[in-house]
Amino acid sequence: MALPTLTPEQRKAALEKAAEARAARTALLGKVKAGELTFAQLLERDDDIAKKIKVSQALRAVKGVGPAKATALMEEAGVDEKRRLGGLGAQQRKKLVEALG
Repeated sequence: MALPTLTPEQRKAALEKAAEARAARTALLGKVKAGELTFAQLLERDDDIAKKIKVSQALRAVKGVGPAKATALMEEAGVDEKRRLGGLGAQQRKKLVEALG
């Protein structure tokens, strides 16, 4: 299926919307990094911003978790490296929270 042709105005609006979404996800991950929000609280959020964050990014935002530890936690919980928070199952969420707790 071919992508629709956008007018310059539609393209500009789409780019602005994408930039806003990225900024919102970055701000949310910043709260996790600063300790204002826990990983478990991030998982409980039911908004599109949180749902579209990659699990690996969310884990790396937690203090003391780097790329290697994030990968190990995801493998232990049975989470694919490309998975986003919105696509996690209840058991996967539980395993990740327990592993961080």
